[in-house]
Amino acid sequence: MSAVVATMSISLDGIGSGQHQTEERPFGDVPEGALHRWMFETPDENRAEIDAIVAAGAFIMGRNMFGPVRGEWDRDWRGWWGPNPPYHRPVFVLTHFAREPLVMEGGTTFHFVTDGIHAALDRAKDAAGDLPVHIAGGPSTTNAYLAAGLVDELALQISPSILGDGLRLFDGVGPLRLEQTSGRAASLVTHVRYRVLPADAPAPTAS
Repeated sequence: MSAVVATMSISLDGIGSGQHQTEERPFGDVPEGALHRWMFETPDENRAEIDAIVAAGAFIMGRNMFGPVRGEWDRDWRGWWGPNPPYHRPVFVLTHFAREPLVMEGGTTFHFVTDGIHAALDRAKDAAGDLPVHIAGGPSTTNAYLAAGLVDELALQISPSILGDGLRLFDGVGPLRLEQTSGRAASLVTHVRYRVLPADAPAPTAS
């Protein structure tokens, strides 16, 4: 069965995106590059983690991560990533407004899911086969899956910045039990990976 991995770049104070998103500002009020310098300025240093992010069999994202269009799909928005998005797999976009699947270059097809997070996850698992499903964000989508107890692992890329205001990972999620499985510091980021434990699981023991 496919593992469900939520992966996100956040600041030290847990912010994964800003308010007031526009086409020119995909992350809203968050300063450009504040969360993703590590990916674009030092890609060789972080190659293993970058490869792991796109190694899923299917992806799930919220509509705001796909683009700034609100309400009905009244324009031919095709994502932030150009004609060949980096996913190269099926991507399931959570939305309240139906839209036909969008086929892009390189094997990426965006499917627009209107019947909720469980339905999107069922479809993603069917598409992923034995590969993991990645919850790609943004924070509200990741929080919804965490709150519903649907995430097996959490992979965070923590940038050394304090942003103060924005959309914060874990807001409204409630208590979680996490077991750290790996951690690595790089020049612009710290990579940390956790296993999400059931609420009634015994506490992890030191090895």
